[in-house]
Amino acid sequence: MATLLHIDSSALTESSVSREVTAAFRAEWETQHPEGTVIYRDLANDPLPHLSADAIVSGMAPAEAHTPEQAAAAALRTKLADELEQADAILIGTPMYNFTIPSTLKAWLDHVIIMGRTAAPEVGGSVAGKPTTVVVARGGGYGAGTPRESFEFVSTYLDKVLTGLLGLDVEFIIPELTLARVVPEMAELIDVADASKAAAHERAVAKAKTLAARFAA
Repeated sequence: MATLLHIDSSALTESSVSREVTAAFRAEWETQHPEGTVIYRDLANDPLPHLSADAIVSGMAPAEAHTPEQAAAAALRTKLADELEQADAILIGTPMYNFTIPSTLKAWLDHVIIMGRTAAPEVGGSVAGKPTTVVVARGGGYGAGTPRESFEFVSTYLDKVLTGLLGLDVEFIIPELTLARVVPEMAELIDVADASKAAAHERAVAKAKTLAARFAA
């Protein structure tokens, strides 16, 4: 049976649009694929340590030369890389914070990107080709042709890292204008924001159904 690796990173819970959409994906996945396995990491509520000197050095020295701190750091990176490799499909939810991803998600990426194992310059690592759905919730509008297009460092960064280093097969689902119901100045965009979120839910459910069917076949 197939395994889904589900990563959430929004610091919000009840009002998080990225969590709403990843939850819709996961619910459909589990409905269509009840015998499957889900590995879940909530990076906001259970954050990982940022990449340390011990973690970096442990990757350059043989295991028998590791200090206890280096051995612990290496063990964590190995565990996270194992989870990524075990997954048949990957689901990542992230908001936009200050034009980019939360530091908690960056920490996860820094741990799982291991040159010569999960990552390779020629994109031939151990996770290459895995279908990956990334839900990016943005409070404003950053699409092509908008005034703030050049401020978007979430999907642009993740595309380079996930495809360029890990070789994953990535599809982005992007609900925009998520602050329309919160910021009075954006009130006129509420209908557009609601439509964007509804479309994101529909795409997430459809994607989950397609992937579950692929692995059930």
